[in-house]
Amino acid sequence: MNKNTVALAGASVSVNPSSRAADQEAALDRAFEILKSYDYGASRGILMPIDEAVRASLGNAAAQGQLADRLAVLLGTHAPVPAKEYICLKLSLIGSSRSVPALAALLVDSDLAYSARNALESMPCPEAVAALRDALSRLSGLPRLGVIQSLGSRRDTQCISALTALLSDADPQVVHAAVAALGDIGTPESARRLREFDPKTPASRSVLDDACLVCAEQLLNKGKNAEAEEIYHAMTDPSKPKLVQLAARLGLDRVAGKD
Repeated sequence: MNKNTVALAGASVSVNPSSRAADQEAALDRAFEILKSYDYGASRGILMPIDEAVRASLGNAAAQGQLADRLAVLLGTHAPVPAKEYICLKLSLIGSSRSVPALAALLVDSDLAYSARNALESMPCPEAVAALRDALSRLSGLPRLGVIQSLGSRRDTQCISALTALLSDADPQVVHAAVAALGDIGTPESARRLREFDPKTPASRSVLDDACLVCAEQLLNKGKNAEAEEIYHAMTDPSKPKLVQLAARLGLDRVAGKD
């Protein structure tokens, strides 16, 4: 039996591939039309054709780009928040450098900043992390804290100076987020900035200790054993909390090649 023929009630029914593709395209068009007004309470199932198209596009750069462009256009419309949250989620999977401007514009939107930031953080293109870096000076409150966290997660070495400047910010949450991000970046330069930071409160000292241990771990994983060992030795100081000292000694064991 031909692969395009299906047995049905004892008869052979021929399935036309071009007809099937046309049906899928029509369903996708309907889903995009629905997406323009998709809001709270609407069935998630009505967007399934878009979900299926996203899955099918993975590994096909041309199809992926066309679909991402089609989604990104809707971010600049008056589509409801749930629709744009859905679009951000899809762009986190298939977004490209062309999607970045539309996502970056949402970083100042209190309702959509989280979704847009997560999409940019997930996208591997350098334009995405550049957009996060550029937004750092324009944001405040939770969106700013989120961007700081994302820059740390992306291990963005180009933002080290900007993060260092935030160590003197009046908002303790900003300071703590910047300290943690420098630890996540985990380079000799970010380690130096952490060592130079003089925390003024017990809470800041605790965040700094955690960041230093994370930084040392990152350095060790990158084969920069000497730099990691320097941090671990500093963390074994008797003035440090017992758990910090213990973690540092375990780190030193790793540097020495012990289990």
